[in-house]
Amino acid sequence: MSTKAPNKNQRQKQAVTRIIIMVGILICVNVLASYFHTGIDLTKEERFTLSPSTKKLLHNMQEVAVIDVYLKGKFPADLQRMQEAVRERLMSFKEIAGNTIIYRFTDPFEGKNDAEKKQITHDLAAKGIRYFELSQGDEDDYSKKIFFPFALVQYNGKELPIMLLENPPGRSAAEKVNYAEAMLEHKFADALNQMQRPTRARIAYIVGNEEEFGINTVDMLSSLPAYYNMDTLDLSRVSQISLAYDAIIINQPKITFTGPEKLRIDQYIMRGGHVLWNINQLNASMDSLQAHPPQIMAMEYGLDIDDLLFKYGVRVNNDLVEDRQNLPLPRVMNNGSPELHEWVYFPKLNPTSDNPIVRNMDFILGRFTNSIDTLLTIGIKKTVLLQSSKYSRTSQAPVRVSLTMMSFPLNNEMFNKPYRPVSVLLEGKFTSAYKNRLAPEFLAFLDSLHMPFKQECDSNNSMIVTSVGDLFRNDYTTKSGVIPMGYYLYDGKYYANKSFLLNCLEYLTDPSGILESRSKQVKLRLLDTGRGTAEKTQWQVVNVSIPIAAVLVFASCYMFFRKRRYEVKQNTKNPSDA
Repeated sequence: MSTKAPNKNQRQKQAVTRIIIMVGILICVNVLASYFHTGIDLTKEERFTLSPSTKKLLHNMQEVAVIDVYLKGKFPADLQRMQEAVRERLMSFKEIAGNTIIYRFTDPFEGKNDAEKKQITHDLAAKGIRYFELSQGDEDDYSKKIFFPFALVQYNGKELPIMLLENPPGRSAAEKVNYAEAMLEHKFADALNQMQRPTRARIAYIVGNEEEFGINTVDMLSSLPAYYNMDTLDLSRVSQISLAYDAIIINQPKITFTGPEKLRIDQYIMRGGHVLWNINQLNASMDSLQAHPPQIMAMEYGLDIDDLLFKYGVRVNNDLVEDRQNLPLPRVMNNGSPELHEWVYFPKLNPTSDNPIVRNMDFILGRFTNSIDTLLTIGIKKTVLLQSSKYSRTSQAPVRVSLTMMSFPLNNEMFNKPYRPVSVLLEGKFTSAYKNRLAPEFLAFLDSLHMPFKQECDSNNSMIVTSVGDLFRNDYTTKSGVIPMGYYLYDGKYYANKSFLLNCLEYLTDPSGILESRSKQVKLRLLDTGRGTAEKTQWQVVNVSIPIAAVLVFASCYMFFRKRRYEVKQNTKNPSDA
């Protein structure tokens, strides 16, 4: 008895049913994927894997963080890639933190008229969120679009803006986006970490030894209060440095430290205090070169702190670093017009260390810089953060510095002391510089304060010693006013001096280790433009023809086997026709 083959209507119904089931399955899979997102990071640099410190922070979140990302809309390819990178990073945060992370992408101008847009721009600017203009189209259809490359994080009753896309000098558009991608984890994690702290870290800017202070430190002293509770502290007017300060800054002192002042610094360190030193041993400045003839003799300040630093593991030398990798200086020529010339005393420092303080950081501007020697000190780890270039040398004090030096040709053979350290991180259990040599009057002074003398740190401590001249200085002009730290007037570029300052202080004061997330490096794997141009037609044909051919081959095979299967089935049902 034969079974009747299904008719055409039945086959159509079966096909429609299968399609509906497949569509339903796809919808369910997508719904589940929106709630349960996971993946495997197969990238060599683990660009999608969060650092342990970030994971710990997200696991410990007690309240809900709401993150508004204002980078929404249609953008060129690079910004579109940045938009997706932000989405992926926040999605990875949500995987760890769960419902304590809420993020949304919004266009502040969507559906708003001109008056409302103006008010929104004003309100966002008050929160530290400013707009950028994006040029679009060609000469016939040219327009500018306003966009906000920022996110606003609201958490623990506070809110903090995050700039998603910075503009480091000397990089292409693709490299800038790549740099911004690498910084996303640190920026979001650092914002959450800052808002999660019950109190902000407290730091002190040391004065009393003619440290850099005044109009040229306005940018530094006005920027740091956004991150820290900050005071100024005169060493000559206090009996001790309070441990209420998580760190102190000693920035380019110019007169000798007295014995009691040195003891106060030493005992502050022995009790767990952190120090950011910026020491310049020689008296050299561009102001002094304005006289006639335009030359100076760079002499020693005589700070008398070598014994402290020597005991901690470094020595700041009485010399000046001369570097072929430098910032230019204008010089008026015979025809009366200024021309930019190499000025070897202004080294342009390129951070190459893997330490999170300087990882992925741009060039740093330096002026009249000393070299640093690291010493063999048991139990102290030394990490060079900044150093001169391959073509550098040093000149011992007293150093004659003259603008006429720019007239003489330079060659690389003259610069035979490469990679001279100019900034060093010291970590470990420091030993007091006064161990076994504390004067009786100092001991009596400590006893009067009921403060026993400490010979060494109880636990690991850290400090950073730099010798980069004017590292934290901002310039000032009567026309422009205060110029941001790191901006160099003569080439119109911004350097990473402020980022270096903030990273140093974060490393010294934040035990959470969030700064480690800054070490992530996203490599930019660019195509060979030469081959791309030469083989353009070939790869266009390959990319277009192979997918079409593959579809045709698959369709032909499918139709062939379907026809064969139908014929076999018919022959099985009707053996008399075979």
